Amino acid sequence: MATIILGSQWGDEGKGKLTDILCPEVRLCARAAGGHNAGHSIVANGVSYSFHLLPSGLVNPRCVNLIGSGVVFHVPSFFKELAELQEKGLDTTDRILVSDRCQVNFDLHAAVDGLEEVELGARKIGTTGRGIGPSYSTKAARSGVRIHEIFDEPTFERKLRQLASGYKKRFGDLLKYDVEEEIARFKDYRQKLAPYCIDAVQFMKQAQDNNEKILIEGANALMLDIDYGTYPYVTSSNTGLGGIFTGLALNPTKIDRVVGVVKAYTTRVGEGIFKTEDLGEVGTKLQEIGREWGVSTGRKRRCGWLDLVVLKYSVSINHYTALNLTKLDVLDTFPVLKVAVAYKSPEGEELDYFPADLAFLEKCEVVYKEFEGWQKPTTHAKTYYDLPKQAREYVEFIEQFTGVKIGWIGTGPSRDDMITRAQ
Repeated sequence: MATIILGSQWGDEGKGKLTDILCPEVRLCARAAGGHNAGHSIVANGVSYSFHLLPSGLVNPRCVNLIGSGVVFHVPSFFKELAELQEKGLDTTDRILVSDRCQVNFDLHAAVDGLEEVELGARKIGTTGRGIGPSYSTKAARSGVRIHEIFDEPTFERKLRQLASGYKKRFGDLLKYDVEEEIARFKDYRQKLAPYCIDAVQFMKQAQDNNEKILIEGANALMLDIDYGTYPYVTSSNTGLGGIFTGLALNPTKIDRVVGVVKAYTTRVGEGIFKTEDLGEVGTKLQEIGREWGVSTGRKRRCGWLDLVVLKYSVSINHYTALNLTKLDVLDTFPVLKVAVAYKSPEGEELDYFPADLAFLEKCEVVYKEFEGWQKPTTHAKTYYDLPKQAREYVEFIEQFTGVKIGWIGTGPSRDDMITRAQ
């Protein structure tokens, strides 16, 4: 049976930590979509690990890890991350596999990514600059390269040269990229990559037929989904529940639970609407206490109060069976807390849903509910009743508003800083 862990806001909720905690229960941990734009941090046994392209399940020495077919795969990053884990004493031998149906994310895509952002000017998306969008664009245009094609040298070289030629016609001398240099590097990658590549459809079928316990680690989050996020300020993959099925050939009848990870406040990186963003003292305090800067890019995250309209919208799409509330301890010193419970239109109508028309949403005001802060430390709390009464009231209101039980509560950065409630 499969447990699926998904981000419920704009990413950076703390999915990697829950993945790490649940990994000892499973034999297989898999990634379904995204690329090396993901950033998951795990602190285990006093060592801090950062995962981007690789699944976080590698921290568990008994867990096999799969990069699924829906991922865009940057070969240099794959080997760089593996080397960094080895340097930290983590043995990944025979524990990481890659679907041969993945699209290849070339350095060419990263070069183009930056130029497309320049073209957009003030309307730029705020991408990570790692070529994720252009990779998915070439996939949709059917001009991309799949991993299995790396091993067909003539086909591989022809297709990469065609891609480079098309971009050269578009960008001219602005494109600083040497296609022959990238082709030459793949002569080395070709041999090194072969042992990792498998037919992931057959692999997943066998695992599910054998009723193996599977943990699926979502990348990014629902509000960055290409269909349901704050378009166009989104990533280029399906980051929600739907992307898990297409990215891994997962049997829907084999799902045990779908866990939505939600930060106790809200953050986002990059451009785009963020109704509860606070540009004053509150936002700065959340950023500093929460150490809110990106694992992948180092960019500071925009911060604000928890938006329950966003979370309820996320629930309606991803159908969470449980929530993991993270970073509750970051709120310990706030005398008053706010959560968004509705948006008020210019005509005075209260909306309890997240509309598609973001220009309209920009004109709306946020309706907040205030809570008394607990102003006591919750860091390292181990049981629910270790939390102050006001903190429990905060937790229980989120459950009531969304209709979903909070099964885990994060109370610090360490693997052990997690309250597990009755499931």
